[in-house]
Amino acid sequence: MKARTAFAALAVLLPTIPATLHAQAQQGGEWFVPNQPRPAQPPAPARPAQAPARPAQQAQRPVQPNPAPLAPGQQPPDAVIGIVDVPEVQRSSTAFNTVREEVERRRQRLNDDLQREQARWRDAQTALQNDRPNLQPEALRTRERQLQEQITESQRVFRDRSRGIEQAAQAALQEIEQALAVVIRQVAVSRKVNIVLPRPLVIFNDPPFDLTDEISQQLNRVLRNVTLAAEGAAPAAAPAAAAAPAAPARPAAAPQGQQQRRN
Repeated sequence: MKARTAFAALAVLLPTIPATLHAQAQQGGEWFVPNQPRPAQPPAPARPAQAPARPAQQAQRPVQPNPAPLAPGQQPPDAVIGIVDVPEVQRSSTAFNTVREEVERRRQRLNDDLQREQARWRDAQTALQNDRPNLQPEALRTRERQLQEQITESQRVFRDRSRGIEQAAQAALQEIEQALAVVIRQVAVSRKVNIVLPRPLVIFNDPPFDLTDEISQQLNRVLRNVTLAAEGAAPAAAPAAAAAPAAPARPAAAPQGQQQRRN
């Protein structure tokens, strides 16, 4: 049995771009600037491919080879069926819950940083509107261009952070999925079971057919936790900004990702 279909419910863990940032991304990463038209919407970017599982973890839990196919005319063995409740295994899995909690923490930090950054954009927008009557056309265009560049770069940083969280979650879930597939096979072999079905497909079964508790215990023994890839730096002011080259006055501080690229 493949664990991939049973693990479709894990999609709840995968982070998404916050609503406000996603709307901006659909507009090509642009923000509003006075007297500037919005560009046409480009196609949505493709989702990043799942990151491969860690080789070290795979080496520790090798998947047993599939049995040889039956010879022509040979009768298959009698079916011995086991049942597993994958959502219940998830709720009991220490590794699964650790990943879920860490992903939620990262998503919350991303949302908080985005809200603060958007407040700075609005303040800069208001300051530009107030200064508009006193600015020469060339100075006004320069201020507008600088603000647009800051916002575009900051949006790129936030999108990269969101993709990084998603890829880390996908890699962690893939590792849990692979461990679960091995555990299901091991438990099935120990019980002499040759067919394992997910519980939602079964209308009725006697308790002895249910392997959920044993699979949950075994999964927690072989995979206590999964380490997510390190999260990228948040776009906040950094000490390195003091070493940045001089630039014209700007209405809002440039995000950390832009400062690091300039350094």
